[in-house]
Amino acid sequence: MTNTEPITTTMPAMPTQQPSPTTPTSPATSTPKFSKHIILTTYPGQSGIEPVPLEWGAPDAKSRGPVVVSRSGNLVKRRNAIGAHGGSYSIYNALAIAAGDLDANFRPDFRNSEPTFNFPSQKAWADKTKIVSMDPYGHDIVNQFKEELEAGWDIRPTMAVTRANMKLAEIADDVKNGLLEVDGSILVDSSGEVRVTKVAAEPVWYLPGVAERFGVDEGTLRRTLFEHTGGSYPELITRPDLKIFLPPIGGLTVYIFGPPERIADENVKLALRIHDECNGSDVFQSDICTCRPYLAFGIREAIREAQNGGSGVVIYFRKEGRALGEVIKYLVYNARKRGGDTADKYFTRTENIAGVRDMRFQALMPDILHWLGIKKIDRMLSMSNMKYDAIVNSGIEIIERIPIPEEMIPSDSRVEIDAKINSGYFTTGKQISATELAQVQGRGWEKWEDIAH
Repeated sequence: MTNTEPITTTMPAMPTQQPSPTTPTSPATSTPKFSKHIILTTYPGQSGIEPVPLEWGAPDAKSRGPVVVSRSGNLVKRRNAIGAHGGSYSIYNALAIAAGDLDANFRPDFRNSEPTFNFPSQKAWADKTKIVSMDPYGHDIVNQFKEELEAGWDIRPTMAVTRANMKLAEIADDVKNGLLEVDGSILVDSSGEVRVTKVAAEPVWYLPGVAERFGVDEGTLRRTLFEHTGGSYPELITRPDLKIFLPPIGGLTVYIFGPPERIADENVKLALRIHDECNGSDVFQSDICTCRPYLAFGIREAIREAQNGGSGVVIYFRKEGRALGEVIKYLVYNARKRGGDTADKYFTRTENIAGVRDMRFQALMPDILHWLGIKKIDRMLSMSNMKYDAIVNSGIEIIERIPIPEEMIPSDSRVEIDAKINSGYFTTGKQISATELAQVQGRGWEKWEDIAH
């Protein structure tokens, strides 16, 4: 570990005749929610500190142990992980408690919340080099830690498995145009309604494994996470014995087309789309990028593979704007449009504002594939070399790579796609030279700013 300044363990609440900020009260009961002292951090070996044993990479959930992050009651002394459940939603959870809408000591009732499909255990679940960014047993805590739950332990799932019907306009168009057939089982009807199994996962990081993936030592990773989250997690520094961190970021969703048991079957074909969030295109269908079209294409090909007796999977990661965020993305849009939106300057505009062209860093992405039991991918619906390299380097074979069809590329997204192809993205089409790249220009705003005045 790197050297750090001493951190105060406790801080007394300020005496006041009004409810103190350190001891907020419920509007309904006026009962303090917290004790009069704030525990800023803890230290290994400190009196009363006894983390619940947890051994990442153990052969099963029981011997591995549960992930415990609750600070309520005496659990603050038994925690074996840093952070809070819910990813970015942990902040909303805190707001609900502060507002008095949620009891700070609430315990969920998990009856009937079990998975709709019991994924068979995979060797990777007990391999601390294969899965480092999610809890491989996080979907089954109701069964694996029943005794602890009944004893009052605050242990929560970090994964959920359900099933639903989804509807996409592009799929209805594919049926109308004869590109897909209604089978009544996977593709239910001509409106584009599709049956799907869904898996949601929140991030759970095994810090030594995450550090190794990024080629840094654990101390550097912990110090950097502490410093660049505004010092939000002091136990990253003071508790080197705690190896698990639940970061406040978005997770992922797996969409499975066809029977889920086919995913890990190497005897059938698998079509896979790894998709990183792009709200402007995925939801609102902006034509400045290929995100929504590629997502729709991936879903179409996943359905088609499932209908042919194979399996189709689309995995949606919450990494908005190349993990730069939507504010940065829109600032880049402005710089592109006002500075002359040409493909040769596409990445430069992002680097000028964000410092890098992409912060998705796909090193952790293959974990979900190993959890699903995927050993090979017959058709990889992606042009990204970062995704390809991460998957192949993790030991999963990719047989064929499928670029987005030319006819599905929006007119104003040529700047993006041609810049990516020139930078090395996979394509079966024409390679764009540097000279040609400067001639690829995006559509402007057509004096919209002038109209606003």
